[in-house]
This record gives sequence, structure tokens and C-alpha cells, in this order.
Amino acid sequence: MCGIIGYLGPHQASPIIIEALRRLEYRGYDSAGIATLDNGTLNRRRTSGRINNLADSLVQEPIRGKIGIGHTRWATHGLPNEQNAHPHNSCSISVVHNGIIENFKQIKENLLTQGYEFSSETDTEVVPILVQSFIDRNAKPIEAVHQAMKVLQGQFALCFLFAGEDDVIIVARQGSPLVIGHDQDAMFVASDALGLAGLTDNITYLEDGDSAIISQQELIIFDVNQKPVSRSKTIVSIDSAVNPKGNYKHFMLKEIHEQPESISRALESLFQSGQLNDQTVDQICQQPINWVNLIGCGTAYYACQIASYWFEKLIKIPARAEIASEFRYRNAVIKPDDLSIFVSQSGETADTLAALRYARDCHSNNLSILNNPACSMERESQRALSIHAGFEFSVASTKAFTSQLTVLLSLGLIIGYRKGTVTHEEFSTIKSDLFELPKLVDAVIGLRDDIIKIAEFISDCPAVIFIGRGLMYPTSLEGALKLKEVTYIHAEGIAAGELKHGPIALVDKTVPTVVLAPSNDLFVKTISNLKEIRARGGPVILLTDSEGLVQAGDDTNFALTLPKINPLLTPILYTVPLQLLAYFTATKKGLDVDKPRHLAKSVTVE
Repeated sequence: MCGIIGYLGPHQASPIIIEALRRLEYRGYDSAGIATLDNGTLNRRRTSGRINNLADSLVQEPIRGKIGIGHTRWATHGLPNEQNAHPHNSCSISVVHNGIIENFKQIKENLLTQGYEFSSETDTEVVPILVQSFIDRNAKPIEAVHQAMKVLQGQFALCFLFAGEDDVIIVARQGSPLVIGHDQDAMFVASDALGLAGLTDNITYLEDGDSAIISQQELIIFDVNQKPVSRSKTIVSIDSAVNPKGNYKHFMLKEIHEQPESISRALESLFQSGQLNDQTVDQICQQPINWVNLIGCGTAYYACQIASYWFEKLIKIPARAEIASEFRYRNAVIKPDDLSIFVSQSGETADTLAALRYARDCHSNNLSILNNPACSMERESQRALSIHAGFEFSVASTKAFTSQLTVLLSLGLIIGYRKGTVTHEEFSTIKSDLFELPKLVDAVIGLRDDIIKIAEFISDCPAVIFIGRGLMYPTSLEGALKLKEVTYIHAEGIAAGELKHGPIALVDKTVPTVVLAPSNDLFVKTISNLKEIRARGGPVILLTDSEGLVQAGDDTNFALTLPKINPLLTPILYTVPLQLLAYFTATKKGLDVDKPRHLAKSVTVE
């Protein structure tokens, strides 16, 4: 969500901060701003819209200074306009913030009674004014920040400048991630390490409750008790993350095309010469497991739903998928012999991270499946597995999702094999089929011309229904989400058996239904649902294999023939054409595919 950058060094801050903010554009935002200190004086520029607007403003009216902070805002409180954009100032303080101050109304009311004035609709503005109130009572900057931290409730990553302090940045975090970068002659702050790509690979990760004074001479970090503490430096290879689109028009299309390679990397991380190649999974297999909880948000939650089918089939124990934002608040029953698996692309998803902490407090065995090894969830989990998808720039997740599925299926397969619920023959067959998957995904990507024709048809439709049975049901949910995310067409994924229980009322000639029907043991029942839709004048788009196409006949508007594959692997393969369908529909509508409105890549607030 909101992106934070801070710089202190020998060069002019503005150009460095602008370029770093561009690397954080993937997080999603609707305004941007920058503040610098020049000879002790605060300067600020803010604009609504894209970073290019801010950059143009700085060309017209440059601001100088070799220390500065920058921000991209994803609106939570107040309209996405210049007035509400960060940084927010008091008379001697400038601050950028990621998170939500939950008690801002009470703080604001108290400060108003003391005569302080406000100019925005945001929760953030209370922070610099609260800190200013302590400064006005003779507190030093770090003392004022520490006093404010005791008052603030909610989540925050904060980065401060103080007038007259040309060699000091003060930062604090609670719930929202924040990193400090080190170079020979400069110091940096960022909401994640990608913002520092090309600037430094020497990173210190702050922990919850930490604050710090950053200068060119020293770094002093304080823990949650505001006592000096040492935090280690980590070398993070982030230069490779600065990855151009190449010949692709959008990152989303590029990342769809990268899936054969990303799936291969995920498989190679777990298998070597047909054998297990990961100590983490080996340790999990040695633990008693009586129940599996699979927890995530958005696309990661749909990966969990699919995995729940796999785990019950392969390990023969109950498995339930949970939405993290619901799981964390409902006092879920978790036992020590449960295995709780948390799935997150960023490893910073606020609700999933909170759910992990809840499971940890319940003394449950836990495992995180992540695409970012240097993240909060990796540090707070008992164990973690990387999906090795490589950095994903587009807001809509594609290769991370299929890599999550690949790792989850491999994990279920290995645990089942080790515990004797999967035979040696079954293990060898499924593993062999997994290694054939990248080739089949590449073949599906080659169907783009057929998918473009379908996209042209649905681009003018007011809504689209996706249906499937078994493993195809959660796959239909993911297909509907992708279409909603990037095209803004209302879409709904429905279990095909539920059609007659209400949703079939939505069917008419303007609302097409995408039917996911590989030729498996549920095929005939799914095709009966297709017939019911056609009988009511609803357009049908059928995704099946050549065997299924013969059985279904020609009672469809469009049919896309996918390769025949092991039924267990169908969710991974059938997801790819749904990604392409969403992509080409969005481009047909002329939309910004990589940065859909209102969305953020990394959801670090509730």
C-alpha cells in the first residue's frame, strides 16, 4: 500500500527519492509527495495522481536539500487529493506514514482543544501535530516520537524530518514494515527493500515497536521499551528486481509468460533427482498433524482453498481454508498438533501476519509460504518455504499464484508420501506430471489468439459468471477475481452445484458464463449445468480438454481446448487462460492493467 522512502547523504535528495518511489509504484497509490530540509528549512511538494505529476512539479519548482522523505499514498481517510497527500507537516516537523491510526479522532479532538489546527481529512496529520505538542513542551525530537508512540493506536511505519536537523531522520514502526539501508556515504529508509534496489543491498529490518535515529555518523535503534538495541544487517540481492517489461506492453502479460520458468523454479526448490530437497518440509513431515489450517487473503486465499482439496485427498486429514481477516478475529480453535499454513506473496499482508501471530500464540505448528524471503512473516514463522516466483510488479497476481499452488501441491504430495497415504507409484506419477506442467502452461499461453476473441466478446458485458465443481470451484473464484481486478466488470465465481439454489437467476443473454470442465469424474454434472444455462439464453464459454469437447458437443458460444492433464493439476493449468482472459479484456477496454484503480499490491493495513 503506501510507499515510504527516506534519504540522507551527499547528493540532492529529490531525484533519488523520486526514482525510489517509482520502484514502489507496484504497491498501489493515488497521490505522492516529497519533503526535504535545506539549511534547516522544510520544503514540501505534493500532487494527486501519478509520480510523474510530482516529478513535473519538481521540474517547475525544484526543492533542494540533501536529506528528504517521500511517499506514495493509498487513500484510507480522506479523498485522494493534494491536501490529503503526504508528507504532512506541523510547524517544525514533516512525516510520511504507512498504516492507520485508529484513535486519531480522540487525539485530534484533544489537540484541537489545545489550539492546534488541522488542514487535512487524514488520520496521519495527528502524528506530526502530536509530536509537535511534545516538542512545544521542550521534548527533544526522539523523546517526542517516543511519547507519541505511547499514545498512537493502530499500525504505523513513520519517517520524520525536523526543521533545523539537517543530519537526522527519525523512524518508528508498529505493525507496518520499515527497513533501513546502509551505504558508504548515505543512509536510506524504505517501506520495503525493493525501494532501495540499485541504491544499496545492505539492509536492516526493524522489528515491531522499534524506533531509530538515523544520521550519517551513526544509527541508533530503540526496541519496544525504547531501550537501545542492536539489529543485524542483511545482504539482500535486490538489483535483479529492477526488471524492465522488455518487449511486453504490461508487466501482467510478462509475468503470465514467465510462469513456465517460475513453476519450474518452485519444483526444483523441493525436488532434486526425484527426491525431497528441502529440510523444512522434512521437519514438517516428522511432526504429528491431525488438522491443517490454510490461511490467506485474496488470491492467496483461493490458493488455500484449492490446497485444502489436495491435502484431504493426499494426506487424508481434515483441511480448511480460512480468510485471514475473519480467522484472526473469531477466536478460532487451534491445537498444538494442527499445522497452520500461511500463504502471502509479500509476507507483509497485515491480516495474514496477525493470523500467524494468533496461531503462534496458540502453540500451533506453523509454516509460511512466501515469495519474499526477507519479510516479517519469514522472520516470525517457525518455518518458511519460498515459491521462487521472482518479483511480481503487476498488482494482479499471476505467476505468484501458480507458484503458490505448485508448492502447496508438492507439499501435500510429500507429506502424504512420508506418512504413507500416498503410494510410491502415486508419488512418482504425480511428481512426473508436475515436471511436465511448465510445458503444458507454455502451450496454453500459445492459445492467446483464441482467448483474445473471447475477451472481445465479454469486454462489453455487464457481468460474467464463472462456474466449476471440485477443484474447479476455487479456480472459478480466482478467475472471477482476476476479471474484477483489472477490467472492473462484475464477476462471480460459483460452485456449479449451487446454480439452481439462486444464482441461475442472474443468467440472461448479456451475462456470459465461463464453464471450467476438464474431463474428470465431475464432467458430466458440470455439463448438465452448462445445458441449463444455455436453455435460459445465457452465452457459454467452455474451457475443457479435447475429450471433454467431444462429449460437450457444440452447444457453446466459445470453446477453448486445453491440454489433457492429471486432474490434480487442473487448477494450475486452467488458471492461466483465465489470467489471459482478464488481461486481454482489460486492454480491450483501454485500462491500466498493471495498476488497477483502488488496489494495492501489498496490503499492509486492515
